[in-house]
Amino acid sequence: MISALLFMLGIGALCGIILGLSSKIFYVYEDPRIARVEGNLAGANCGGCGYAGCSAAAEAIVSGKEPPSVCVINSKEGVEAVSKIMGVDAGAAESPMSYNMCEGGNRAADKYHYMGISSCKAMAVVFGGKRVCTVGCIGLGDCVRACKFDAVRIGSDGHPVVNEEKCVGCGACQKACPKDIIEVKTLSEKLMKFNQKHDPLAPCAQTCPAEINIPRYINQLREGKYAEAVQTIRMRNPLPLACGRVCPHPCEDECRRGIEDDPVSINQLKRFVADYEMNSGTKIPIPCAPDTGKKIAVIGGGPSGLSCAYFLRRIGHEVTIFEAMPKLGGMLRYGIPEYRLPKKVLDWEIQTILDLGIKDFCHVKFGVDFGLGSLMASGYNAVFLGVGAWKDYSLGIEGEDLPGCFTGIDFLQRISSGEKIPLGRTAAVVGGGNTAVDCARTLLRLGLEKVYMVYRRTRKEMPANEVEIVASEEEGIEFVFLAAPTRVVPDEEGRCKALEYLKMQLGEPDASGRRRPEPIEGSETQLDVDMVISAIGQSPDGSYRDQDPHPRMKELELTRWNTVDNDPATLQASIPYIFTAGDAATGPSLVVDAIGGGRRAARSIDLFLKGEPVEPPKDSLQQKRIHESIFSKVDGITPIPRAKMPELHVGDRLDSFVEVDLVLPEDKAHEEASRCLNCCRICYNPDVDFPIAK
Repeated sequence: MISALLFMLGIGALCGIILGLSSKIFYVYEDPRIARVEGNLAGANCGGCGYAGCSAAAEAIVSGKEPPSVCVINSKEGVEAVSKIMGVDAGAAESPMSYNMCEGGNRAADKYHYMGISSCKAMAVVFGGKRVCTVGCIGLGDCVRACKFDAVRIGSDGHPVVNEEKCVGCGACQKACPKDIIEVKTLSEKLMKFNQKHDPLAPCAQTCPAEINIPRYINQLREGKYAEAVQTIRMRNPLPLACGRVCPHPCEDECRRGIEDDPVSINQLKRFVADYEMNSGTKIPIPCAPDTGKKIAVIGGGPSGLSCAYFLRRIGHEVTIFEAMPKLGGMLRYGIPEYRLPKKVLDWEIQTILDLGIKDFCHVKFGVDFGLGSLMASGYNAVFLGVGAWKDYSLGIEGEDLPGCFTGIDFLQRISSGEKIPLGRTAAVVGGGNTAVDCARTLLRLGLEKVYMVYRRTRKEMPANEVEIVASEEEGIEFVFLAAPTRVVPDEEGRCKALEYLKMQLGEPDASGRRRPEPIEGSETQLDVDMVISAIGQSPDGSYRDQDPHPRMKELELTRWNTVDNDPATLQASIPYIFTAGDAATGPSLVVDAIGGGRRAARSIDLFLKGEPVEPPKDSLQQKRIHESIFSKVDGITPIPRAKMPELHVGDRLDSFVEVDLVLPEDKAHEEASRCLNCCRICYNPDVDFPIAK
């Protein structure tokens, strides 16, 4: 009995020794993070992520093969917990969502009859598909069959429609699509998507400097989906209220309807939905990506700075705006008069941007109150430089510094700030651009008896918006064309008494394509005025570079026009962590150009912060035209009158700064939206197929 017991103990000891040695020899280490990660996944083992189960998905995350968001049905909290375990930014844990850019579908004509297998991939092998459009959806539904969550269907128009409530962003539809029409992107990726040469884009959207999907928001307006229309605009432009009032709408020049009829009043429709939100009393929620922990300083609170800050915040970065003036807005506030852009409207729009969690400090000047060194010491990872163009050009003539003489931007800024300026009875505004027109119309509202606009070319060559020129004529401003000022004539007290000018004649075209004005000898003429405002252009003030004592600032390269020297595709300056856009980068330009530039700079800043190469989007369109989308003839169009912008009568507007241009009534907005042909790259809806709403 005892011997048997000892024998059994011996066998047990021997087995223990063997097993101990085996564990040392055949030991397999398992990263403890795998179990922790798996514990924070959904646990459904659905396979939607492409792995056999949650355990396999957890191994892929820990090995670095997949991001923390690989689980397509995990909650936001679960993804953030996985991110924390892996020690990565939660910003990388955004939930992706499927979306489709092609809205052509059945509207594209067939180039041959297809009788093969009902598969997009099979048809794509045969000359890229049967449809004439080279980039459009084939429409046989490979994406629908690939989706395991019933989130994609082929709509009645023959292109994929995504149900966002069901979509889990697994990417199966994207993998199934042979034309790259349906894509899976996070919010940040959508916000940072730029027009590319292969995209299915309408001509108007190709032209828009902000790259707004114009047909989509007009179609949403037509369907009464005003909130959705505003959201579509805000994916590209955070200032629809301001743009709806001051944008010269270059998109309308490329409107396909305009080939056979008046173009659609695109900008009025943008203003309609933007005003609808403002007047509704409820702000549409603006989602932002999870915080990344990165900090960016935005220098300048004008349209480019506001745009850059808006997009950086929406993709998860911490942003602070520093502004030299008392309030944010830049030229929108201080360069555009109240009768064009009311300050309460601008305040509402800027506050909407700040409500995303953006900090702002006003009355602080870069290079004087703070500098590059203090920003770096405060932990900022990058700097956006959008200081604007506030320095007026001088006429370079005798007497332009006399009492009664002003420069355009300085004059408008002082009026906007509420400063009391000594005024005369008559004035001459020199220049033909928007600033000159704004000065002239402002002077009328300040009570002057007579205002002249003096321009060295003719009305045809004036660079101001046509609608502003027409309004000036209606309000009684007198134009003096082909006139080049030579001196300001003083009175006995040394104040402005008259503006002397030479009469001009137009010669050959100059580099701008406009005929060069040439003086007529002996044609000196005097215009009796007691005020002169020169508004012939402006440039950025580059003094901040020399005022900032930080030695690195000496490396910031400026051009001879005092703009920040930058890569025009990425907007990165000579100092790698400084980026720029707007007037500081291009010189004076459109507000919508500054907005588009701010978003492009935000993309580059994001790449820089991620440690990725700062490169432009591949095949970036950058407002160039896609050749096949430009038509010379459009069939099926019945001329329908364009909506006329409602405005205050001249007699009701000259005694105050009340807003002149008004918003379309709802019924007129719907009628105008129905004039839109809902174009895609080559597809559109002829009037015979898409009747005008009544």
